[in-house]
Amino acid sequence: MGVRAAGGSTRSALRFVVLSHSISLTVLLLLLARLREPLQLESLRWGAPGLWAVAGGVAGGLGLTAFYIALSRGAMGAAAAVSGLLAAAIPAVVSSALEGAPRALTLAGFGMAAVAIWMIAAGDSPENTDSSGSTLALAALGGVGFGFYFVALKFAGALGLVAPMALARAGSLAVCLLLLGAMAVWGRTREKQIPSGNDNQKRSSRGRSTILPWALGVALLDTGGNMLFVAATRLGRLDVAAVLASLYPAGTILLAAWQLHERPTRRQFAGMLAALAAVAMITL
Repeated sequence: MGVRAAGGSTRSALRFVVLSHSISLTVLLLLLARLREPLQLESLRWGAPGLWAVAGGVAGGLGLTAFYIALSRGAMGAAAAVSGLLAAAIPAVVSSALEGAPRALTLAGFGMAAVAIWMIAAGDSPENTDSSGSTLALAALGGVGFGFYFVALKFAGALGLVAPMALARAGSLAVCLLLLGAMAVWGRTREKQIPSGNDNQKRSSRGRSTILPWALGVALLDTGGNMLFVAATRLGRLDVAAVLASLYPAGTILLAAWQLHERPTRRQFAGMLAALAAVAMITL
């Protein structure tokens, strides 16, 4: 909704990410100052938690950009499914290598979660119009970026909850600003548009006045969710936290049904039930 209010183009998507992440970084830095936990430059040594946080932010920013471009091509369901599966699979593999294989019931829950993600995100939709190789490659790139981001936040957890997020936001903000600068230099005149139904230019211009509230919402919810993820990885296994976090499409579908009056399909309802079963299997 925020990207649509920003204009709907790839450049607008990047601008919206820059705005929301700028707000997030400002709040995080103020919070660090309030807690009297200034960022230590020596934490940025190679292999240190601080470096993992910055690298995770860069990967997350690149993944988010690729994901938005995939969405702009109309294959929203397929893009969400591919990215969600990779975002869960990569941390699961890393966690198994570092922490050992999980219990059989947990593994079965991971498989159920993969099925649920696909059923929820790849359900029948008029927006799933372009599933070309390049579009799915962009979605895969987004999923790899998200997966690395999850792993990096786990390794940055030694810095606490606030500092890793501040460093990650600085990394994502920097890479998105560089991408915007590159687009300006290249002077692209045609940009892929994110489908916005029957919205016309007048509605788009009116929507621009609502960008700031959406950006504030993203800054609060996205950052808060990521901090909860860091806390979860400190209390338990990385793969469990990542797989459960990757079930987010269910929440998106329910919010769209409530706010946008989009009726979920039977396949999506079945996927939500499968997600509930996966959560039970993973957390028991």
